[in-house]
Amino acid sequence: MSPKTVSHATEQDAPSDERLLTMLQRMIEIRGFEDEIQRLFTQNLVRGSTHLCNGQEACAVGACFALREGDSMLCTYRGHGAVLAMGAPLEGTFAEILGRATGLCRGKGGSMHLTDVGVGAYGSFAIVGAHLPIATGLAFAAKHEGSGAVSLCFFGDGSTNIGAFHESLNLAAIWKLPIVFVCENNLYGEYSPLPSTTPVHQLAERAASYAMPGVTVDGNDVVAVHATVSEAVARARAGEGPTLIEAMTYRHRGHSRTDPARYRPEGELEEWLQRDPIPRLEALLAERGVAPESIARARGDAEQAVADALAAALAAPAPELALIQEDVYA
Repeated sequence: MSPKTVSHATEQDAPSDERLLTMLQRMIEIRGFEDEIQRLFTQNLVRGSTHLCNGQEACAVGACFALREGDSMLCTYRGHGAVLAMGAPLEGTFAEILGRATGLCRGKGGSMHLTDVGVGAYGSFAIVGAHLPIATGLAFAAKHEGSGAVSLCFFGDGSTNIGAFHESLNLAAIWKLPIVFVCENNLYGEYSPLPSTTPVHQLAERAASYAMPGVTVDGNDVVAVHATVSEAVARARAGEGPTLIEAMTYRHRGHSRTDPARYRPEGELEEWLQRDPIPRLEALLAERGVAPESIARARGDAEQAVADALAAALAAPAPELALIQEDVYA
């Protein structure tokens, strides 16, 4: 079973202009959020590590906008964008990464453990691949309870070489669980290029081992991602089981913190910047006849929302020391 390839989406696949403008605004919010986190990190205001998703916004927004209330999403430590795409508040997400009491987890989770169950974001996970079995468990619960919910699980290309990946896909296929596995293939597992660690060229091929559909999609085309994930979500909700989607994308920054990414071949970054998902969506909107003023308004509203949220988060208090004894089992 060869994986299906979706290189682009047609205008007929696209949501309404209004919906696309909302998606554009969310993508710009995520980009602005990540730029601010990088700046805050260099000012020593972010504790621990942080991993930015600049360039991968179409994966997060295209996929998460295919879900409905009651569905769940789990992601990696490069998951700020996915959590925001699910609808987590900018201010609470900033505050969490800054370690403030008003954060999503009251400042105790930080950059790599963002969680907002209220919007279906069941957590970003610092251990590579650790969340795949949890996402599978959420899908099992949904099937067992008959809730009709779908579990969406993001992970990187490096995760496809660990046991949790294979075990999760195997169980999901055997039990026909309502889950969509989305591999954000940004060509690098931390600092290692994919061909140096993985013997298959197209990761979606691995779906065949578990008798589930495998699809490779242009992860920088938000419309193509949305259409592909929507189809997989509908299939999962209908009781037809899981799908493996490989979204080809690229992170504009290094793996984490101050990584200069010197391991990238000369010209590679510049080539991928030409495929930046945000200008691509703006161009699509223009082609569809959306007024330039509407596109500019979406950008302006996004930038203002980021600025306002950051200001509020910076003004928020640090958690009380007594909070360290709450939310623990022993």
